[in-house]
Amino acid sequence: MKKLKDILYKVSIDAVRGSTSLDISDIVFDSRKITPNCVFIAQKGTISNGHDYIEKAIENGATAIVYEDDPAVFSDHVTYVKVADANKALAFIAANFYDNPSEKLSLVGVTGTNGKTTIATLLHQLFTKAGYKVGLLSTVKILIGNDAFPATHTTPDSIAINNYLNQMVQAGCSYCFMEVSSHGIAQKRTDALVFKGGIFTNLSHDHLDYHKTFAEYRNVKKSFFDSLPKTAFAISNADDKNGAFMLQNCDAKKTMYSIQNVADVNGKIIESQFNGMLLNINNQEVWVQLIGKFNASNLLAIYATALELGLTKEEVLVHLSTLKSVSGRFQFIVSKTKITAIVDYAHTPDALENVLKTIAEIRTFNEQLFTVVGCGGNRDKEKRPVMARIATENSDTVILTSDNPRNEDPFEILKEMEAGVEAQNTNKYLTIEDRHQAIKTACKMAKEGDIILIAGKGHEDYQEIKGVKHHFNDLEEVINFLNEFNK
Repeated sequence: MKKLKDILYKVSIDAVRGSTSLDISDIVFDSRKITPNCVFIAQKGTISNGHDYIEKAIENGATAIVYEDDPAVFSDHVTYVKVADANKALAFIAANFYDNPSEKLSLVGVTGTNGKTTIATLLHQLFTKAGYKVGLLSTVKILIGNDAFPATHTTPDSIAINNYLNQMVQAGCSYCFMEVSSHGIAQKRTDALVFKGGIFTNLSHDHLDYHKTFAEYRNVKKSFFDSLPKTAFAISNADDKNGAFMLQNCDAKKTMYSIQNVADVNGKIIESQFNGMLLNINNQEVWVQLIGKFNASNLLAIYATALELGLTKEEVLVHLSTLKSVSGRFQFIVSKTKITAIVDYAHTPDALENVLKTIAEIRTFNEQLFTVVGCGGNRDKEKRPVMARIATENSDTVILTSDNPRNEDPFEILKEMEAGVEAQNTNKYLTIEDRHQAIKTACKMAKEGDIILIAGKGHEDYQEIKGVKHHFNDLEEVINFLNEFNK
């Protein structure tokens, strides 16, 4: 139990009606999860408005309401707290309810279009190998030490974030590495968190279904760095045209990393194979078990972060050499007939191009490259033709297929993708709506030594069709078919 007045600490309040001395057992923003003596925060969502459920929340036992717009009727036995921004209020209420756990560990946020999951997960790996107990909040999973919990969002809601951070503190974690999405920033989910540091990876075409313009998307990301205190550090990618922009007006200690420009942390790929690459980082060589320029860039960010958090250069290089690839991020297998199959989460034009360029740097071009790719429904439509154009420009054969069509017609999505294929490449692609059949066809067509890239879903173990999630795992599919066709 917490006193309402205590969990309202630092909340910007317009008006209070009733007592703030009452005991609060829980905080809730979903009226379906109301418990007796809880505080209900009425948020204005993109789909529903929490203000419409205030009466229901009171009927089910809520004793305090945090809201923006006055309800039609006020109940005498309920305390009402009016605020200008319910999302921001929830962030502080959640942090206060769980005793501000972000202040009790070193919390590092990773933001950008691509690379967030890889950097956060590998930092968790590295600091675990260095002997620390570490937390992780990522797209793939949530880790408290080695205890795993399923992830539902890139950045969870404010209550979930603080609940997990509190569990990490209770479990003795010293660090937490967290993906910070543009949605999470825009919806104020991270506003009350105290960050030790922030990392910017890159910025490319994504989430414009939500942010509407690229400038808005970019500025939301920048606001995360603007909010970092002087006691924090900010690490940014000098190879991205927005890298320096992110750190303008940032009070934190600044570090830039690069594989192609002069920066504080510089890297260069000396040698590259499918099983790893030799990197030079600030004039010291290290063999790592990841490949590609995008991963080299990720590793520079990890190197810089580890140094900021107190590890020595020698420690960091030793641990970098042992890091394993993240599930669904350039995850590859080799069949008995030497067919290489790669599963990658690349679901943006930039990410897909990076993966295809990485393959091009390693392949001999005596083999064929088959790319299976689709685009998700109810998401940014502008990237669909671009994805198809990039795939057909950089592959020998492309199979356009469904990703997660969600509530859209998958054939309409594919038509929008096909529109991006340039005339000289129309003979290089075919369209198979069923993803299972598309992967099966690629495996049937591939011969000894060929390469199959399956892009877009990566670690996901489901396909969402008409609002229903069906079990589907790209890696499982390609392993089964390669075993069937290439015995």
